[in-house]
Amino acid sequence: MKHNIILASKSPRRKFLLNEIGIEFEVRVKETDETFPENLKAEQIPFYICQKKAEAFQNEINSSEVVITADTIVWINDAVLNKPDSVTDAIRMLKLLSGNMHQVFTGVCLMSKEKTKTFFCESKVYFKKLSDKEIETYIENFKPFDKAGAYGAQECLPANMNPCSQEEISFLKKINKTDLIEKSINKSAQQACLPDRQVACEIVQRIQGSYFNVMGLPLHTLYQELVSF
Repeated sequence: MKHNIILASKSPRRKFLLNEIGIEFEVRVKETDETFPENLKAEQIPFYICQKKAEAFQNEINSSEVVITADTIVWINDAVLNKPDSVTDAIRMLKLLSGNMHQVFTGVCLMSKEKTKTFFCESKVYFKKLSDKEIETYIENFKPFDKAGAYGAQECLPANMNPCSQEEISFLKKINKTDLIEKSINKSAQQACLPDRQVACEIVQRIQGSYFNVMGLPLHTLYQELVSF
């Protein structure tokens, strides 16, 4: 990369993904108000918030730096699911997602001294029908209070399913980072993306579109945008 990359996120999943494709970066985090106008819908919400996050760095970066900001939402029934604020809220969200398809939108903003580029990615996620016990077990073991929609896809995949899209597989092969494909597969009910190797809960049936977008960072698109930025 021709710039010094700053990842403006404390998300361990975003840090993991950038590391896995070999991008060198520095993490800088600023607390940002993530409220948005009520008239915004679907992809407009993370598009707006990621720009808002980037603007907080506008006067602090030098000419060699590019800031990456991102925001991910879960969208279902014309409503946004953000991070749950309690166990009760997490249960409500997972019951809403149970047995249904929802959309995951991630907005990404690249900002330098000279220019800004903002884009978004959409994926569709299909949940199996969940029992109350499955929901309670997942929340108890994974405490998904830092995740939009109260779940992390990397913890919820069926055993031995490769969640990566064909586009993502081709991209990772092209940059010779195919280890990430293997790390994305939930092998023997254990999820390799998790540093503590917790047993995964099989909640997700399938993903249509970018898996890494559901994790919080659409790697293929982001890589292309960084190269041309």
